Amino acid sequence: MAGLSSFDKELLNLVQGSLPVCSRPFAQMAEQLGTDEETVLTHLKDLKREGYLRRIGTFFNSGRLGYHGTLVALRVEEDKMSPVAEAVNRYPGVTHNYERTGKYNLWFTLTTPNPETEQEILSEVRALPGVDDMMNLHAQKKYKINVQFKL
Repeated sequence: MAGLSSFDKELLNLVQGSLPVCSRPFAQMAEQLGTDEETVLTHLKDLKREGYLRRIGTFFNSGRLGYHGTLVALRVEEDKMSPVAEAVNRYPGVTHNYERTGKYNLWFTLTTPNPETEQEILSEVRALPGVDDMMNLHAQKKYKINVQFKL
């Protein structure tokens, strides 16, 4: 794929904020774009493979569903970064996981249904080889930012 076509830009604009909630959302998007579902799915796969698209998903009000979240900062030995990051990513409640510069060099968010599950996961993460320290930074207040890029 050599850059974004006008179709790809229109598709990405739609998928950022107008993904239909129905049994066949990509077929409905295809109608809006004047094409077929297979074309939409092919382009989305290509956009993901090429790094233009990271994931397609939805946001829920986790608090209303009985979940709570926390931000976790790890100090990880450099040579253990990849295996630690991969281990953290295996937990279903992890939504973001980023390597950072500084003393605490791996940060991730964790959403769990109860404090016991959070503690169990964080104890396992803390025990991973290469994890030297951990800070658990519970949210005091949520700020939701809706970022959409007009292409």
